Amino acid sequence: MTRLDRAVNIEDLRRRAKSRLPRSVFDFFDGGAEEESTLRGNAEAFRRLRLLPKVLVDVHMVDTSVELLGARSSLPMAIAPTGAIGAGRPGAEMMLARAARAAGIPFTLATPATASIEEVAEASAGGRLWFQLYLLKNVDFRMKLVARAKAAGYEALVVTVDLATGGKRERDLRNDFSAPFRPNWRNSRDIPFKPAWLLDIARHGIPRMKNLEGMVTNAPRLTDIAASVGRELDASFDWDDLKRLRDAWPGKLVLKGIVRPDDAERAAAAGCDAVVVSNHGGRQLEGAIATLDALPAVARAAGSRLAVLVDGGVRRGVDLLKARALGAQGVLTGRATLFGVMAGGDAGAKRAIEILAGELERAMMLCGVARAADIGADLAVRP
Repeated sequence: MTRLDRAVNIEDLRRRAKSRLPRSVFDFFDGGAEEESTLRGNAEAFRRLRLLPKVLVDVHMVDTSVELLGARSSLPMAIAPTGAIGAGRPGAEMMLARAARAAGIPFTLATPATASIEEVAEASAGGRLWFQLYLLKNVDFRMKLVARAKAAGYEALVVTVDLATGGKRERDLRNDFSAPFRPNWRNSRDIPFKPAWLLDIARHGIPRMKNLEGMVTNAPRLTDIAASVGRELDASFDWDDLKRLRDAWPGKLVLKGIVRPDDAERAAAAGCDAVVVSNHGGRQLEGAIATLDALPAVARAAGSRLAVLVDGGVRRGVDLLKARALGAQGVLTGRATLFGVMAGGDAGAKRAIEILAGELERAMMLCGVARAADIGADLAVRP
């Protein structure tokens, strides 16, 4: 049994990632905004939801595949966009994209990735790729990103709409963390004790946000990466702008960051194909509603007009079942799969997906449901 095989759940991978990474880098991935109550609330909402299992159902074979955005996915799951992850492991985006392709699920590349749109498309040829678009102030540059994603064969554009400005992430402030990562005394004191990470960085260099190269940006203000990113975002972007973006993008259009039913209705009216119920993983607005709590009302408002996905707090395979029971087609996993790649590279990314898939299959059998497509509201109950 390998070291990664001994990781029996996502928390085990999280601990391995924490032991490998400098504290400032780990906290950037692991942390949330301000008091982190939204970050905790996302996971707690999944824990609160109870299940009503059926019995005497033939579940000797289960089918975990579902339709996601008009095509088959082996799991009710896609990998969420996570930015600047090359700071934790160079090449992490390609590793996650390859693991997603091998598992038969979609992968979403972030705008502030450390691998380019084209590099990921080449590394995961044959896989399902979605591109997450940040609404940058520089409209010409923003539309160049859209054109590049189209040319590279990305099937969906996932527009992040809950980021009018950056959140106050206090772990990053205390650690003096920035991205691209710039070592200094405060954020690097424990680096000598992280030899695997240090060797990777020495071999590959400090990663750059390759999709943002060529865009004129202001110098980052001291430690706050969220604020420096926030200064480049277009806080004036509105529903009329979205309609113009819809006209420019021929593929699936997804709005990420929806928690209100009326916003889901407006997304449908604007010609979107899907929404992601999301609060940015608890990294932006402190005190935002937990995404699983917001999901049922959004799903009802979406009806048959929109596909609905949900992210935030997914740490177990049973969470995929719970999300479908409350009306989602599937989930986006951010930290769960990120901890895997940080812990073990390609093998760690694969292991994270294996853990979630195995837990989902077991939960389906114990709930008496043979097909993930048949998971319904009758399986879930709020205590």
